[in-house]
Amino acid sequence: MTPMSDSAVPANTPHGSSALEPGAGVTPRKAAPLPEPTGSVAGFAKGFGLTFSTMFKKVYTQQYPFDYYGTKPRYHGRHVLNRHPDGLEKCVGCELCAWACPADAIYVEGGDNTDEQRFSPGERYGKVYQINYLRCIFCGLCIEACPTRSLTMSNEYELALDDRQQLIYTKEQLMAPLLPGMEAPPHPMRLGDDEKDYYASRSQAPLQQGEPQSTANVAGRPITGHANRMGQHHGS
Repeated sequence: MTPMSDSAVPANTPHGSSALEPGAGVTPRKAAPLPEPTGSVAGFAKGFGLTFSTMFKKVYTQQYPFDYYGTKPRYHGRHVLNRHPDGLEKCVGCELCAWACPADAIYVEGGDNTDEQRFSPGERYGKVYQINYLRCIFCGLCIEACPTRSLTMSNEYELALDDRQQLIYTKEQLMAPLLPGMEAPPHPMRLGDDEKDYYASRSQAPLQQGEPQSTANVAGRPITGHANRMGQHHGS
């Protein structure tokens, strides 16, 4: 094939341009004009009105940790492993809390109770119990999964530490303290001969025994650890 000569150029094509060039003989489109900005002065004033009204409000500052105002009664704070009125543990080592945890922050190992070594009224108890507060999101799903109401959440929120390893709480740290009338396990069952007797007598026992109020604060009342730390701070 020989190159196309000037005589081979179509008559409707400008001289010197090739019909093979892209866009040859096509009129370019004009760019669409940008839309005009909408809105009015009243709209801008309404938007900035909230900003300016907030700028001149008095700033509310809570003098923490010197002033403690407490939390709501259903606040999701540090977990507590509760006890029965005689001191036996409510945890039966079922591991349902660990399965329900979306953050994989709970580790449980169950153990078998014996007549000589009894830690709970059931056949099993929580031999190893750990909560990793580096992972915990305080959602409360573990509380809903607990069948014996052994695991509850207190109102304690001061969990800031310098050592990450210390934020992995063990069973000894999570267990509720012994109240008057309780005996530290292991010991035989005091409230009956069967596990059902413990839950049948629950309505007769005071609310503070085995309930989250044993270690958690009620609204407006500081927790024990907070009060001790504040006393040491003011005394220094």
